[in-house]
Amino acid sequence: MPSVDAPYLPPRALFSPPVAWSGPRFAWLHGWLPLLAVALSLLLDAVFGLDQRVADALYAWEGHRWALKDAFATQQLLHRGGHDASLLAWCVVFAAWVWSLHGERRREWRKPLGYLVLATLAGTLLVAWIKSWSNMDCPWDLLRYGGERPFVGLFDTRPLGLGRARCFPAAHASAGYAWLSLYFFLGVVRPRWRWFGLLAGLTSGLVFGVAQQLRGAHFLSHDLWTLAICWVVALALFRMFWPKPDSVGYPAQSREVR
Repeated sequence: MPSVDAPYLPPRALFSPPVAWSGPRFAWLHGWLPLLAVALSLLLDAVFGLDQRVADALYAWEGHRWALKDAFATQQLLHRGGHDASLLAWCVVFAAWVWSLHGERRREWRKPLGYLVLATLAGTLLVAWIKSWSNMDCPWDLLRYGGERPFVGLFDTRPLGLGRARCFPAAHASAGYAWLSLYFFLGVVRPRWRWFGLLAGLTSGLVFGVAQQLRGAHFLSHDLWTLAICWVVALALFRMFWPKPDSVGYPAQSREVR
């Protein structure tokens, strides 16, 4: 009996985005929908004055002063300790990427680890760069909260002699939200674990952001902008690293990430 050859499938990299991560559905779920959610949150914040409402509530709860500004839990543990923990995690990822450069058997890890190194770094650097010129005050600087300056909005003309300010967006929260890139990293190397990556990024960013709000360092909208910036950076770099997901027929992995 003549043998019937199975259809040929070209070789596929060990780690590559699946078919499900392409097309308009991916763009909607990972691009437009998250940005619409953040835009709606910022609109509600502007309409209902949530920045001031939240800051007023925290300020009153702390005895009409920022009692937690220098507290151990918020200043030492979550502010300095959180920054150091995020930096240490980045150094571990960078070391893993360097490890992947040596040896043919490790080469499949180079691209995913390179993406994670760059995405986490780019998110935090972009937030820090915007913060360097945005010229907005922290809540603790404002007359309303025991400071010495009037509130000046992001697009308002700043009075001469008021001095520069560097409190927007929330740089410390970016040390957490930058790890949203774990979602895309794990979506490539371990698709079933990608939600843990998303949870890790959201949780760390939220914890760092809330800690800074308790200290009087940021308003709610500062954290929302940081969240949006870090997500856009992670998504954009994902598409730069993998512009076209694997189109070869591998239905098992394609179903795995739906």
